[in-house]
Amino acid sequence: MRFTNKVYDVLKDFALIYLPLVAAFYITFADLWHLPNAEAISGTIMAFDTLLGGILKLSNRSYEKTDKYDGTVDVSVDPEGKKTFSLNVDGDLDKLDQKEEILFKVNPKVAN
Repeated sequence: MRFTNKVYDVLKDFALIYLPLVAAFYITFADLWHLPNAEAISGTIMAFDTLLGGILKLSNRSYEKTDKYDGTVDVSVDPEGKKTFSLNVDGDLDKLDQKEEILFKVNPKVAN
């Protein structure tokens, strides 16, 4: 399962910030104001948060397995220390301008 970057970021914020915040708030507020089922409601929120965290971990693992780079930048250094950069694009170069962003992996000090 893979999410888009935006969906992943929103879900991650919910898992790391908002759901724990709501659970902690409710269990504290329920105790102060004698609201019903404080442990059950907070426990349910935290159980859902744990499930969401697991789903996000699987999504991240799936993302890491894919080839996320659009090419490489190979860096060569001659004996005088002058650097030469070679840009290698994977796929169709004519479609590169249709992407919102591109990502290149840098390969430093490639042998000449």
